[in-house]
Amino acid sequence: MSATAAVEPAPDPAADYHDLLTAGGGGEQLAADSQGQLDRQLAQRGLFFGDRPLCTVLRPRFLRAAQYDFLQRRAALVLGAFTTAYRAAMRDAAFRAQFRLAAWEEALVADAPRLRDPSPVSRLDAFFSPDGEVGGAAAPGLRGLRFTEYNAETPAGAAYNDVLTELFYGLPAMRELLKRWDLRPLPARHNVLHALLDAWHQFSGRREVPRVAILDWAEVPTYSEFLLFRDYFTRQGVPCVIADPREVEYTGGRLVAGGAPVELIYKRVLISELVERGGLDQPVVRAVRDGAVCLVNPFHCKLLHKKASLAVLGDERNAALFTADERAAIAAHVPWTRVVEERRTEHDGAAVDLVPYVAARRERFVLKPNDEYGGKGIVLGWEVDQAAWEAALRTALAEPYIVQERVALPSEPYPSWADGRVHVLDRMLDTAPYVAYGAYVDGCLTRLSTAALLNVTAGGGSTVPTFVAERRG
Repeated sequence: MSATAAVEPAPDPAADYHDLLTAGGGGEQLAADSQGQLDRQLAQRGLFFGDRPLCTVLRPRFLRAAQYDFLQRRAALVLGAFTTAYRAAMRDAAFRAQFRLAAWEEALVADAPRLRDPSPVSRLDAFFSPDGEVGGAAAPGLRGLRFTEYNAETPAGAAYNDVLTELFYGLPAMRELLKRWDLRPLPARHNVLHALLDAWHQFSGRREVPRVAILDWAEVPTYSEFLLFRDYFTRQGVPCVIADPREVEYTGGRLVAGGAPVELIYKRVLISELVERGGLDQPVVRAVRDGAVCLVNPFHCKLLHKKASLAVLGDERNAALFTADERAAIAAHVPWTRVVEERRTEHDGAAVDLVPYVAARRERFVLKPNDEYGGKGIVLGWEVDQAAWEAALRTALAEPYIVQERVALPSEPYPSWADGRVHVLDRMLDTAPYVAYGAYVDGCLTRLSTAALLNVTAGGGSTVPTFVAERRG
């Protein structure tokens, strides 16, 4: 081949999938059949967030093996740094102040940990951002990986992901694609079960199977996922009940839910909501603090769940805590993040006054509350005017917030079926890998949106299963 010869494009499973749906001589019929089966399966399996279907597009997410391997390897380094920060915080109250815990959270964290890991079940929120190619020609398709949040308290979606995976495997369009591509699923709910049982064995020293309570308010839109988990746990031989914190009792040294004692809580309710509604005397809180029941994730998860944990990793004041490899991974993969406060710090290698520096550069930054979910309170500097940005900064100075550097969001084309034909439109997408024992990535959630805030809880978007794709032959 001459030096000027065109390079053959790499095989692309998404392009092949779209060709199947749009090709003449039956492509649109294949799309219509796939959409019909998708709609029926979503309804039959309860795959709804409130009253909205979880998935509104006709193809899954495809990762190449090199991408998933890169994600796992780099996440492991960042997760190691989180563990180091957590241990330092548990040793030193002055260091712990960087996480900006409330007084009641300090009271809970002061209790001696009963589990090795503060977050046996967790999830990173990330993007393969188009703002930097990694790996060059030897590893095409690896974009600048950025971890923007760490959901270390109540990561949702593992059961939704796994059932969506089963559903997509059965679609007519996937039947055709599987003739050309080997598609490996990335399941996640098994690690939830393993982490729960491992925590129980640590807590109790016993090997028998505990009775589990999935704990959250009855009216939450994720209730349909609790049903999926309950059925999965039951099939695995683990007795399970779904319980509302308002309906449990702590009596005779036992926590009672659904008419019988429970030994292990799969906590989906937010700790902040539990305490706001019931205080530290709430029955679940008292039972956990008394050692009458095992809680996963435990109260100590609040440290790493705080968005300030990312600021702790990247702050130049803490650099000596981490290994050289961890510091390199933080610099490469954690966007510049600081707690909003009047101070001097470093950005782009220069010393700056944090608040005026951020105020003058709103298009480069996003403000996030230290402990919220579902996109609540987030202000994207590039989507507001200067007056609104300065008002948001005043709010951020009055209560715990972080400021984080903007990450360029990736997009991919996704097909949908409407008005009797296929529409292929670009959608922004994230990469949200599930984490086991706070140590390694196993499984991956993908969320799509046409808006910059990629969060199904925020009221829009779509969830799709993720497959690792390799060309057959």
